[in-house]
This record gives sequence, structure tokens and C-alpha cells, in this order.
Amino acid sequence: MHNNESNKAIVTGFFDALNRGDVDYIVNTYSPEGCVQTMGHTLISGVFNRDQIAESVRGIFDVFPQGLKFTPLSMIAEADKVAVEATSEGQHVSGQIYHNEYHFLFEFQDGKLLRLKEYMDTERVTDVLCGGQRPLINS
Repeated sequence: MHNNESNKAIVTGFFDALNRGDVDYIVNTYSPEGCVQTMGHTLISGVFNRDQIAESVRGIFDVFPQGLKFTPLSMIAEADKVAVEATSEGQHVSGQIYHNEYHFLFEFQDGKLLRLKEYMDTERVTDVLCGGQRPLINS
């Protein structure tokens, strides 16, 4: 299988695992040096290494007990990168319906996920996932 196609297949499997709540599958997609970078300035923003990813993913499933469904809308692969436009929807433990729109950039090395950059509507994250709380920013 061509590198672009194999990387796209890994990304498709990644979203399938997210939708079924398979934390082990998600973590095993990453290389030992792998990380996820959640962009923006929210309480959930930052860079998380492979050891922290399982805890982060479990945290998502804790606040979405009925699941958070991700729907990839488009996917483009070039070299060792796959870009994905996607949406999500689920009921938060607060009772609010959470819907967000994303751009994900998956970067691969030797068939493993090296870095995942996640861009989304950070206002929605703050309103629903963070209960309106914002991080303190040092000026």
C-alpha cells in the first residue's frame, strides 16, 4: 500500500477507535515519541506525550458517557502528513449537546503517529468542556 494510503487507513482506524472508545488502540497508534497538541488557549490546550494521551482520552470518555462521535468530512494525504476536516457531536455530562468543527494534522514517522495537531472552535471548548472557565494568562 502506498504511504499516503496507509497513513489515511491509520487515520480512519484512529477515528473509528475514538468513536468506539478504544483507548488502547488510540495510544498504540502513536510512536514512543508521539504527542498530541491541542491548539488554543483553553484549559485543555497543550502538548501531551504518549504517556499522557491515555489519560486525556479517558477524560474525554468520562465527560461524554454516551460517547463523542467524530465524523471525518475530508482527508488529504501528502508525504508523511494527513490533513482531516471533521466534526464531533455528543452529550456532555452537563446535559449540553456539544458540537465542534476541527482541522486535524496527523504527522507520521515509520508508520506511527508522531504528532497530532488539533485545531477547533476554542470558544465552544471553553463554554461546554471547561464550564466557561479560562486559563490564567501571564502578561
